[in-house]
Amino acid sequence: MEIVTSLPADTGLARVAARIRRIEELGFDTVHVSETVHDPFAVCALAVEHSTRLTVRTSMVVAFPRSPMLTACAAWDLARFSGGRFQLGISSQVRGNIVGRFSMPWTDPVAQLGDYADSLRAIFDAFQHGTPLEHHGSHYTFTRLQPFFNPGPLEVPAPTVWLGGVNTRMCELAGAVADGFVAHPTGSHPRSLTEQVRPALLAGAQTRNRGLPRIVVVPKVITGRDESAVARARAAIRKELAFLYSTPAYRGTLDRLGLGETATALAAAAQEKQWERLPDLLTDEMVAGLVPQATYADLPDVLARWYQGLCQGISLEPPQDPADDAEFRAMLERLRAID
Repeated sequence: MEIVTSLPADTGLARVAARIRRIEELGFDTVHVSETVHDPFAVCALAVEHSTRLTVRTSMVVAFPRSPMLTACAAWDLARFSGGRFQLGISSQVRGNIVGRFSMPWTDPVAQLGDYADSLRAIFDAFQHGTPLEHHGSHYTFTRLQPFFNPGPLEVPAPTVWLGGVNTRMCELAGAVADGFVAHPTGSHPRSLTEQVRPALLAGAQTRNRGLPRIVVVPKVITGRDESAVARARAAIRKELAFLYSTPAYRGTLDRLGLGETATALAAAAQEKQWERLPDLLTDEMVAGLVPQATYADLPDVLARWYQGLCQGISLEPPQDPADDAEFRAMLERLRAID
């Protein structure tokens, strides 16, 4: 099992080095770098510079505001700089952000992201082999790459391309074009994986006669050194889960677990901007059904029951208290043995 964590989105550039070193020392295999308030490629460059074995993966770069050529150049540089430890995750984001925040057009996001991934691979091939660049897709056309602008071949593997998604069409696309898939937290429950995500990935993969991409799940795991620490973590996670599931597009898991009325109530409270009510709508029993929870000592067995055979990677947050680091590190070694 690949053990993943996310660099906190608010990590300033001056703090990246220290946080990355701790993540590597704890024994994580991969760190995810999001795009929220910092340029993800700048953060990735620092993460690569201050680590020696970590895989650094964007999860996710917002694709549509950038030409695939710009993204390809950045990914190529990071692959070379890291010695092959960089992986490229791209996403469509939502219409409101693409149109309102980035001032870019919004058409068919699934088709556009698929063409974006195909464009990246065509550009990577031209970079590596010096062959003419000829890509004619539904949204992008690339026919020009003079030798002066070609960064030249890598001596390490080209960046793998990862997608994420929630709805069925985006999962099918990932199955068709992606090397890996990062499940949304609200799509990381075993029921969602078995009933929606994996079947959609398989359907997409079959359209191109390829195997399933690697799957990394991002459940909001509740854990700690003892039961009191787990209880404190549960209170914080309840707030986050309530906010996530208040988005109507993310209610699928609640519906599958027979919690449709709760999903409707959460959405109504969010619509009325009654944010303080959201956590009260999720009981401890509901939370226990939505996400894995256990002490460090018991967590590997719990996660094996939830996820064995369903994914190849799982994301966890590092402990807030450095005093827990040694116990947490030992726990990760046990997690890595899950098939």
